[in-house]
Amino acid sequence: MAYIPPHKRHSNSKKGPLPTPQLLASQFKTKLNVNSSKLNVDKSGKIVYANHATSRWFAVGLDDNNRLPSSVHLDPIPVEFIERKIGEKPLILVNDDLPEEIGENYLRSPWESIAENVLQDLLCSIKNVRNEMESLELEEVKPTLVARFGKILIYGGPSGAQEKVRRSVPTGTMLGQLKRSFYTNIPTSYMERILGEESRKIGVEYEEEKDLYHVKLSDARRSDVTISCKCRVIKEQKKLQVYKIELNQVRHMVTDISCLPKNLDLRLMLCTKRILTSLEDDEMQCIGDLINSAVVDSNVKGGLRWPFGKASSGDRFSVVGVWHTIAKAYKSPSLRLKVRHADRFDFRTSTGESAIEISLKLKGIVSKLQVQNVDYGLILEMLEDNLRSIWNHFLNCEWFLT
Repeated sequence: MAYIPPHKRHSNSKKGPLPTPQLLASQFKTKLNVNSSKLNVDKSGKIVYANHATSRWFAVGLDDNNRLPSSVHLDPIPVEFIERKIGEKPLILVNDDLPEEIGENYLRSPWESIAENVLQDLLCSIKNVRNEMESLELEEVKPTLVARFGKILIYGGPSGAQEKVRRSVPTGTMLGQLKRSFYTNIPTSYMERILGEESRKIGVEYEEEKDLYHVKLSDARRSDVTISCKCRVIKEQKKLQVYKIELNQVRHMVTDISCLPKNLDLRLMLCTKRILTSLEDDEMQCIGDLINSAVVDSNVKGGLRWPFGKASSGDRFSVVGVWHTIAKAYKSPSLRLKVRHADRFDFRTSTGESAIEISLKLKGIVSKLQVQNVDYGLILEMLEDNLRSIWNHFLNCEWFLT
C-alpha cells in the first residue's frame, strides 16, 4: 500500500468522552522550569532541554474574563502518525466563530501581547546560551530563534477519550495528565501561498535549495546524545557523502501560543545546535562505516535502508532514524524562511511520516541579543515587528485536520 501523508488520511475510530477546554484554561499561563545538573532528555531520546529551560503555553484571544470564549471547543482529529505512537486521537482547540481580521487600531494588538509574554523568558534564555557558548570548548554552538506554524495537539486524558465534548466540568485529576505537542505538517495550498504572495510581502528573496539525508545515530557512551549526520548523495555512485556532523538540538525556550482568532497556532523556540568540531579517528571510522553501508532507496520511508546487521557499528553507534529533506530557503537581512518536504522514519518506533513544514528564523533578533549591552527596548520593538508580520501573513490556513 502506498504511504499516505497524515494530513490526507481519514479515521473511523470510535469516539468516547474527552476533557474540556475549561480544563485547559488554567494551563495557558503555566510555566515549566526544567532544572537539573545535566541535559534533560524526553523518553524518545530525541528532544533535549537545557538546564533552566522554559516551556510555556498560553492563548491569545481569551474573553474579557480571561477565559476561553464559548465558541471554542476541543475536537479529536485524525493524525495517524500520532495515533500509532500514543494509541488515541489527539485533540485541538477549534473556534467556531473566527472573528474578522484584527487590525492595528486595536488598543492592544495580539503581537504586542505575545511579545510582552515571551520577552522575559527570551532574555533569560539567551543569557544561558551565552554561558553555554563560553563553557563548551570542543563544540561550536549556534543559537537560533525560530517561529513554527501548525496546531497544538492535546492528548493524555486518562480514559483514552475520542469523543467531541464541548463544555462539561473537568476533574482535577485530568489536569496533570494532559500533554501537548506541536504538529507542523501543513497542506500544499498553504505552502504555495506562503511562497507566493506572502513571501513577497515580508520581503524575503530566494536563497538556495538543499536535498539532504539526515542520518540519526545513538551513541552508547552518551545516552543524552543523538548525532545527526547531514549527507548529500553522490549521484554517479548512489552513495552518501557526509558534509556536517551535529549533536542533537538543545531547547532553551519553547513557547506555544494558541491563536484563537486564527486557524493556525504559533510556536516560538530558542534552541542551539552543537556542531562537532573534533572527533577521534576511530569515531570517524565507525560513523563513516555506517554512512557507507546505507543504500539509497526511494521506496522506503526516509529514503535510506541498511543491509541486515549493518545499521550499527560495533557496540558504539547505531542508526535510530533517517530523514530525507528537500528544503528551499528565502532570506532578508533579518529573516530566513525555510520550506521543506520531509520524509522521516524512526527506527525506535518503526513509524514514519511525510510532511510539509514551514519555519521562520528571526535572525535579526538573535544577532542583537548576542551583543554585550543588549538594548531591551530595541529587542521588544523588533519582536513586535516580527510577530506583526507572522500574525498577518502566516496564521491563516484552510481547515486541513479533518
